[in-house]
Amino acid sequence: MTELDRRNLLLSGAAFMGLAATGSAPAYAQAPDVLFDISLAQWSLHRALYGDQGKPPSLDPLDFPVVARQTFDIGAVEYVNSFYQGKARDRSYLTELKTRADGEGVISHLIMCDGEGRLGDPDVNQRRDSVERHKKWADMAAVLGCRHIRVNANSEGEFIEQQRLAADGLRQLAEYTAQFGMNVLVENHGGYSSHGCWLAGVMDMADHPNVGTLPDFGNFRISDKESYDIYKGVKELMPYAKAVSAKSFRFDASGNEVGIDYDRMMRIVLDAGFRGYVGIEFEGHEDSETDGVFKTKALLERMRTRLTPRYQ
Repeated sequence: MTELDRRNLLLSGAAFMGLAATGSAPAYAQAPDVLFDISLAQWSLHRALYGDQGKPPSLDPLDFPVVARQTFDIGAVEYVNSFYQGKARDRSYLTELKTRADGEGVISHLIMCDGEGRLGDPDVNQRRDSVERHKKWADMAAVLGCRHIRVNANSEGEFIEQQRLAADGLRQLAEYTAQFGMNVLVENHGGYSSHGCWLAGVMDMADHPNVGTLPDFGNFRISDKESYDIYKGVKELMPYAKAVSAKSFRFDASGNEVGIDYDRMMRIVLDAGFRGYVGIEFEGHEDSETDGVFKTKALLERMRTRLTPRYQ
């Protein structure tokens, strides 16, 4: 792709983002009578996308928004960059992906970015390199019309020093994504990022309107020997949240998540004033991926019905 092609591609994405930001893109607007809406994280279908137990993949990444709508009747999606390696600046590919999403009336909500270095690397050059490596995914997100990219806040060193370093990398990246009206969100995703107080402190240090959190209900394992209280962690991260990840693994006969009290968790989310997208991220093995997504969606819908009279 030439520099001119890249510039035109980004301008088209920025124009879409501008429409969304001003409210002129009604497809992105939530219905006023809905307490929260539901999105689908692509990782929920990773076995179908990668191929399971030696079998070839059964789902083309281009068809992810089609499956979200036609199989699950979900109207917003969360992409994962690992399924689009080499495609972040492929104009024809991204045009086709956006065409398929638009054709189903599916909103491209965010893209999750992994494997692009440590945004909190102690080495200033490595930190800057990680920021640069993330930019192509922000470019892709802009073309698709995403409001957010989800990143990690990996670092090294003492507690407070890691906060400072992560905040610096996040702020640098946010200064780039701000041109698209796009947010940089950090998920609790291992290490100190799974320490709610640590990540909340990073948000305060970053002190940027385009930096926020994506609290995940289940990712609070700091190390092999240490885990953080999931309810305390989500409560600490919600003041900075611009999206939420509803992790699920196993369900009982009544359709409740075995290890996560969804009623308690959704009250924490809603008590914080959050009314945005709650993304399904099924990672279980006892159910098929399809069944796991359906069960998580049904659970969130029950929570919404039950809690709407209290919060509206």
